[in-house]
Amino acid sequence: MKPIDPPWTTLVDVATLAAALDGDVRVVDARATASTVVRVVDARAALADPQAGAGQYAAGHIPRAVHADLNQDLSDLRRSGHGRHPLPDSDTFAARVGQWGIGPDTQVVVYDSSDGSMAAARLWWLLRLIGHTRVAVLDGGIAAWQAAGHALATGHSEVAAQPPYPGRFDTTQVASTDEIAARLKHAPGWLVDARAGERFRGEVEPLDPVAGHVPGAVNRPFALNVLDGRLRDPQELRAELQGVIGSQDPERVVLMCGSGVTACHLLLAMESAGLSGARIYADSWSGWVSDSTRPVATGA
Repeated sequence: MKPIDPPWTTLVDVATLAAALDGDVRVVDARATASTVVRVVDARAALADPQAGAGQYAAGHIPRAVHADLNQDLSDLRRSGHGRHPLPDSDTFAARVGQWGIGPDTQVVVYDSSDGSMAAARLWWLLRLIGHTRVAVLDGGIAAWQAAGHALATGHSEVAAQPPYPGRFDTTQVASTDEIAARLKHAPGWLVDARAGERFRGEVEPLDPVAGHVPGAVNRPFALNVLDGRLRDPQELRAELQGVIGSQDPERVVLMCGSGVTACHLLLAMESAGLSGARIYADSWSGWVSDSTRPVATGA
């Protein structure tokens, strides 16, 4: 078997994953005592239809993949005032990770329909947040898998459950609303909004009660980071994203979107481009506007 070292931590391509699932490669890590299990997780989701992801998974998924639900597994909808997709409880998420058969040495590959934005990158970020670095997004998602001629499985995959994952969310990597409010007058570039331009400018708002953006934020639609369902060349991304954040140290940058989902895709692009260390404002726009006293800006 051909070893792969270091572990996959941002993106993995279809050919590499297919070879791993066929047993032709072995994921090697100096910390691991044996060949690492590769666990695939299907995180497909649609904001307009909460049941879409589960239906798509049951109809056909990458063999041996388990399913992660955006609303039930990757969010805690019981929390009010924290946007449309509040962060899940850390202990509850750790237990779910174990149920998916994921332990500290497991190599995880997450995918969705295509580019990772809905909601593979969200799960990628949550796993990193709980301390699991051996996780990557399948570049091109299930669309690329099928385009390469690989088969799908139906029904539900049975996996051997692990104990709850031994970690807790690193809350220092999550920007709070109080921090956002305190930094409103900082020079532009520290807060980047991943929503489409027309939503950022306040021209339309299909999901939230108020249109516009946080004053001082700059716009980088996550779709600009993608070409034909895959992340663009890292060097191209680095040049463009550096232009967005300017002289800001990436570790001082906060990323947001509508509800903390596509912001994770922007984080994935930055990490792929070598601009590491940005944090996520998990409440994002839907959390910001849950309090009508917070300021709102419109236009470019």
